[in-house]
Amino acid sequence: MSSLDRRDFLKSAGAGLTAAGVMLTPRERALAQADAEKNRLLRIAACSYPIRSIFKSRAGGGRGAGGGAGRGAGAAGQPAPGPDRAGAPATAPAPAPSPAAQLPPRSPVNGGWTTAQMKEKYGEITMLDFPQFTKDTFPGVTHMDIFSGLFGDVTDDSMFAGRTFDPMSPSGRKWLDKLASKLVTTGTKVQHISNNAPTNLAGPDEALRKEGVAVAKRWLEGCAVLGVKSMRMNSPQALGPSIRPNAIPRSNDGYPRNLDIVPLLNAAIESYKEMADYGGNLGIRVTFENHWGLAADPMNIRIMLDTINHPYCEASPDFCNWEHEYMLFNGLKALAPYSHTNVHAKYWDRWGDRNDVQRSTRIMLAGGFKGTFALEYEEGPLNGIEGAKYLYKEVLAALTTPTPVV
Repeated sequence: MSSLDRRDFLKSAGAGLTAAGVMLTPRERALAQADAEKNRLLRIAACSYPIRSIFKSRAGGGRGAGGGAGRGAGAAGQPAPGPDRAGAPATAPAPAPSPAAQLPPRSPVNGGWTTAQMKEKYGEITMLDFPQFTKDTFPGVTHMDIFSGLFGDVTDDSMFAGRTFDPMSPSGRKWLDKLASKLVTTGTKVQHISNNAPTNLAGPDEALRKEGVAVAKRWLEGCAVLGVKSMRMNSPQALGPSIRPNAIPRSNDGYPRNLDIVPLLNAAIESYKEMADYGGNLGIRVTFENHWGLAADPMNIRIMLDTINHPYCEASPDFCNWEHEYMLFNGLKALAPYSHTNVHAKYWDRWGDRNDVQRSTRIMLAGGFKGTFALEYEEGPLNGIEGAKYLYKEVLAALTTPTPVV
């Protein structure tokens, strides 16, 4: 075998080392194993969202959806008395669920760790520190999925529009240059941005819809400097009401029809067409994530993607943001062919022991997904950092043994 042929062979040998071992020297086998391991780690992305509690906060400005991390906890692992997640007194009785809707009790926020406890144990960081934090916390991982609510210098109000970072403000643009420099010095890459900034993308008010698209375009233009591959554009409130319309009897024939959802779909399709055209010129894909409302149903996401039919518009599934347990795996199977760049490998114990991270990862692989799995630990017995470390092991195990898939 020529040296060139052997090098080509080594590049493809990782998936079949057992069968190919007789053709390789021990040194070549070791090199092929190391190459396969490196390629698996390139499929994993650190995610800033589950560790938002250790980020510096902007005085009076909050952190978008990140302000609640660690709230309502006392000693590590123990919930403290006080308001519950809905703001009602902790002593207020909750309505009893119907027998068919019995679900496991919710875990304390952030595994019961307060923000102060998190920062005392892990230190306090900003997004400029996250690239090095990624390398230190997840051995071999160099890709990142970063949350829009954690962008910017929290001491400089000039780079924020209200509570939201403005990537195209003069100071915001300079901050992006600093982050880009950190990527170079640490050898890391921003694979994906989970963006909550654009709003009203499926709203009935055309002026507000256009305003939301304009915000998205500013993010696409500003963040192109980071070399991102994709950007999620829908927050949980961006694609219509959290509880989407349903079919009801209409007109004289009495047949159930869902006419109210059609304007939402039309507006979202138009918004994403505009954003995909703009992102395509910059080499950035815009994505749908399965949040609440319109995007909670994987069929709706497929309808919108098929209608938009754009190479720079795709899905970025989240393993657990589903309305019922039958969607946990079937939703991923439905969206895997529409997903290419980044997904959220999430653990969320709202589904009890039915949330099988390895199975979900293997489903995406079997569906042809070639992108990265971002480690987003939402809620459970662990805090966000230890939960992300758990996900690192689970995803790596599934990448190492990608079959079977059920």
